Amino acid sequence: MATTIPTSTERPSTAPAPTPKAAAKPKPRRVNVRTREVMELVQAEVENHYRSEVVEALRQQGGIVSVGNTTIRLAKQFGFCYGVERAIDLAYAARRVFPDKRLFLIGEIIHNPEVNRQLGEMKIETLEWREADANYEDLTEDDVVIVPAFGASIPIMDKLQDRGCAIVDTTCGDVMSVWKRVRQYAKDGRTSIIHGKASHEETLATSSRARGDDRSGHYLVLLTLDDVDYVADYIRHGGDREAFLQRFEGGHSQGFDPDTHLTQVGVANQTTMLKSETEELQRRIAAAVADRDGPELAAENFRVFDTICGATQERQDALFDLLRKPMDLLLVVGGYNSSNTSHLVEIGEQQLPTFFIRNAECLKSLEEIVHFDLHSKAERSSYSEQLLRDEPIIVGITAGASCPSNLIEDTILRVMQLRGLGAEPLRRALGLAAA
Repeated sequence: MATTIPTSTERPSTAPAPTPKAAAKPKPRRVNVRTREVMELVQAEVENHYRSEVVEALRQQGGIVSVGNTTIRLAKQFGFCYGVERAIDLAYAARRVFPDKRLFLIGEIIHNPEVNRQLGEMKIETLEWREADANYEDLTEDDVVIVPAFGASIPIMDKLQDRGCAIVDTTCGDVMSVWKRVRQYAKDGRTSIIHGKASHEETLATSSRARGDDRSGHYLVLLTLDDVDYVADYIRHGGDREAFLQRFEGGHSQGFDPDTHLTQVGVANQTTMLKSETEELQRRIAAAVADRDGPELAAENFRVFDTICGATQERQDALFDLLRKPMDLLLVVGGYNSSNTSHLVEIGEQQLPTFFIRNAECLKSLEEIVHFDLHSKAERSSYSEQLLRDEPIIVGITAGASCPSNLIEDTILRVMQLRGLGAEPLRRALGLAAA
């Protein structure tokens, strides 16, 4: 049978017109910049900027080298982790794939001044990470925005989506695993208790996911064990609601009510926290829920998953192992705003003189080390009796997951220089050719 093709003379249909659907929200324009050709060039460039043959050689001979009266001990695990390497690779690749486009980065790619300086030299501009300010309104579909390893909050991601920007997402997989947990908590009607720093990029991003898809979920961010004990006491006995909300101002969801939203809880964490503290938080909150509800109900009203980053744990464990060996002082290298690095400092200073330094330039002389004091939250200069001594000394060195190897090499060489030894004897001791 032949098919009849309607013409303009045919009677129009009298069926009601379909109801127009609301315009679908555009999907994020995530782009893949990891082509083989690009990544080969990127890896060569990244190695040129951050690789260290001194550090590699020291690693190969067990992390220990002695030159004259000075011994260097290096932790077995330190420096760049996979997530950091991936984020840096993707940022470098984005510039190669989009050489002529405006390229932006939300905040810092990682917490290391040297790495972020390099990206600035590549004409990658910085956007505010706390909230989408007026600069976001200037973004267009022709612009490319890099999401850092910490991730970004949902309101910022929604703004990028609305602006139609191309997105290069470098969010660490461990961070996204935490997001999966807190989303599930919200879906189950459970409040997320997050161990972290409320003002940290990662925790801000995680908190936004803890609201759930319908934005009705709740969260509470706890930093110290004093905070934990306060909340545990409230879970057991109740308390002053207004005092509670004032204490945790800026660290809880909008509409949070401790009298209602601590009934069912699930623990998560910023991935770079001190593992022992996160475990203690879990134990204390679980005990409080059990005391309030009894063991049977507590099994339903408390949930926990281990969401500490594997690299963070490895670096902490490696430092504990290093501290079992004799040392006179410890240098921890990294950005002052690096959470995982600051926890290495906390571990070290419990046992021996520990200095948190940005780079080798902080080692001013045998008498002076410029370092960050975690307690006063400020940089200060301290006298180092250990470096000044003529007798043999052992210097321990470690670094956070965001510290490149070239900065660790610079630190090793500076120690040797201050001890009057220089670079060439060190290279010979490591089996390296003269520079």
